[in-house]
Amino acid sequence: VLDSQYGMYVWPCAVVLAQYLWAHRRSLPGKRVLEIGAGVSLPGVVAARCGAQVILSDSEELPQCLQSCRSSCLMNRLPHVPVLGLTWGRVSPELLSLAPIDIILGSDVFFDPKDFEDILTTIYFLLEKNPHAQFWTTYQVRSADWSIEALLCKWKLKSIHIPLHSFGADKEHLASSSLPGRHTIEMMIISLAQSDGT
Repeated sequence: VLDSQYGMYVWPCAVVLAQYLWAHRRSLPGKRVLEIGAGVSLPGVVAARCGAQVILSDSEELPQCLQSCRSSCLMNRLPHVPVLGLTWGRVSPELLSLAPIDIILGSDVFFDPKDFEDILTTIYFLLEKNPHAQFWTTYQVRSADWSIEALLCKWKLKSIHIPLHSFGADKEHLASSSLPGRHTIEMMIISLAQSDGT
C-alpha cells in the first residue's frame, strides 16, 4: 500500500475506535474533538453524529486524504465539519491556532515506527495546550518489536490500556463490519503524566 493511500481505506482500528465512541456517545455532546490522521474519518464522523464539535485533520502533504475527510463529511450530512492539514511533528499556523479541545482521536496512526515520535510530539503539544484533554487511540499490533513506551516516558505522557471487551469490541464482527476480524487491535488513552500529580 502506497503512503498516499493509507488514508483512503477504513482500517480495522477505525471500526474499533468508532465502537468506543458509540459506547460513550452520551458523554460526547458539546465535547471538542480533533481527529488526527483521519483519512476516511469514521471515528470523527461518529463523534460528530453523536453531538461532538469535531475537527478532522490529516497531513497537509496528502491532499487526497484531506479530500477523503471532506467527502466523508458530505456523505454523512456533516458539511460544516472543518478539515485541516496538520502534519505530525510540524508546528504550523493551523496547529497553533486550534481552538481548545477535549479529546484527540487517532485510529491506527501508530502504523510506521518512523512516525511514532512525530505523532507523540504533536500529541504532547496539544495536551500541553489542553492539559485535561485525552488522546483516544486504537492500533494494530504488527510487530512485537514496535513500542511507544520509551517515547511516552520521554514526552512525559502516560497511557491507560482499555480492554476491548469493556466496550463490546472483542468480536470478529463489529457493528455489521467484519473488518476487525482476527487482527490484534489494542486501545489506549494517553494523557499528560503530571495531569493527576504523577
